Amino acid sequence: MSTGKRFKIACIGAGNVGAAAAQYCAEMDLGDIVLTDIVEGMPQGKALDLTQAGPIRGYNAMVQGTNDYKDIEGSDVVIITAGLPRQPGMSRLDLLEKNANIMGDICGNVNTYAPNSTVIIVTNPLDVMTYAAFKKLGFPPERVVGMAGCLDSARMRAFVAMELNTSMKNVDTMVLGSHGDTMVPLPQYTTVSGIPITRLLSQDRIDAIVERTRKGGGEIVSLLKTGSAYYAPAASAARMAQAIIRDEKQLLPCSALLNGQYGLEDVYIGVPVRLGKGGVEGILELDLSQDELKALQESAEEVRTGIKSLQDMNAL
Repeated sequence: MSTGKRFKIACIGAGNVGAAAAQYCAEMDLGDIVLTDIVEGMPQGKALDLTQAGPIRGYNAMVQGTNDYKDIEGSDVVIITAGLPRQPGMSRLDLLEKNANIMGDICGNVNTYAPNSTVIIVTNPLDVMTYAAFKKLGFPPERVVGMAGCLDSARMRAFVAMELNTSMKNVDTMVLGSHGDTMVPLPQYTTVSGIPITRLLSQDRIDAIVERTRKGGGEIVSLLKTGSAYYAPAASAARMAQAIIRDEKQLLPCSALLNGQYGLEDVYIGVPVRLGKGGVEGILELDLSQDELKALQESAEEVRTGIKSLQDMNAL
């Protein structure tokens, strides 16, 4: 990590998610930002617009737009959002081959220009792409982390707050597993001001919230019709960047490489991690029921299927 200077964050991909992530990082005053995209003019225009919002929004971050990867040189944190978005009727695994090719090109440039960075992956299918980035970058696993449960937990927090008509700030949740339909929300670790929701809601309402959380991304895709979620994914990536840059040691659910935890090996999956300046500085093993552990392991198998598909394509 850099010392004695402002931090530098590279947002690779200047579409809705990348631009929103740049905005959130600027408003959180995490450092200066480089917004990178292959589309000429788009990152430059959005970056200039974001910089001009600074005097009104009260941040001092300089946002640079570029088509040249050399401009990410020396970045402390790299947020990768580039890739094709999921369309209605398309599963995350449908995106696999095309986004793996995009990821390979990006990782080559990150390795060249920001070899000491911590990399946050947002591109879908999230867990598989994070594993692919880990393999292509050659970084230590603690410096390659996926934005998974952070977003899924935020969605569950919102749904619980909506159900109970309470402040979202009072709700804490934990969602494990892959960032997809096999994710594993944990009601027993979901609380409102420290009170488990199992004491506040009936089982049928909890089940409905769990199911809506699992389908949260698809619900937004079906409503938008021509795109996918971007505000909450971007906010989740920026929250992770904050924990790393400010060395918070914050416990957040993220996609991390497991080597024995939860009985899983050599797979990226959403688990509670301690995020600090070293990236993933620890993985917490929660006490799960047999059903929850089985669901987590089944979720990991879906990720393994995607990884095997990449291997079969010679994309890893």
